[in-house]
Amino acid sequence: MQLVFHGHSCIEIRLNNGKVLLVDPWITGNPQSDLDLDFKCDAILVTHGHQHHSGDMITLSQRNQAPIIGMSELVYYAKHNGAPLGHAMDLGGQWNFDFGTIKTTHAQHSSSLIINNQPVYMGEACGFLIMADHQIVYIAGDTSNYGDMNLFGKAYNIDVAVLPIGDNYTMGPKAAASAANRVKAKYVIPVHYNTFPDIQQDPQAFAKLLPAGMVKVLKAGESFEIPTPSIN
Repeated sequence: MQLVFHGHSCIEIRLNNGKVLLVDPWITGNPQSDLDLDFKCDAILVTHGHQHHSGDMITLSQRNQAPIIGMSELVYYAKHNGAPLGHAMDLGGQWNFDFGTIKTTHAQHSSSLIINNQPVYMGEACGFLIMADHQIVYIAGDTSNYGDMNLFGKAYNIDVAVLPIGDNYTMGPKAAASAANRVKAKYVIPVHYNTFPDIQQDPQAFAKLLPAGMVKVLKAGESFEIPTPSIN
């Protein structure tokens, strides 16, 4: 399994069978993005409704005939606004897809889209535990550091945790380092920083809060291949 960072919180997951998952597909207007809307993917995972996470979900779903996977309200909105496919989930739920298994997790954050200058509720924010290729990736989504992450670390053998470090809207570097320890991840990829003035952080300083080699700081377009699969 290979993970590719595409700016802000957009993560591509390339599976060994050739399938591609795209998490939080914000491309249009993303100053960090290296993608365009011709990107090919097989499924689209969206952690919450904010524009800088869900922005291009409907267009990419249409162009790829790819399902949008996320909270019920968000998927309902997407399908009634042109997305051809969707799979609605809710917190704590799990589903076996043809590419692997996804379990939704709690994320302490809000979730809405601005429509006609008003915020419209898009369901709860969430994270994802993605189980495929005998590996587990934890996408925390936009969240604080919270106690239930201990449960994930005990119940799952997490290979990579994708954690926000920007602070202000999510947890900052110190809290994210604590979260990494809570979930017992072997590797951590920091996201959700330096896109806007109010989430400026030094990812190398964050990396120093954890054991050497654990944090993989990626620029847009750079990838990380998870080492030899663990038995989960």
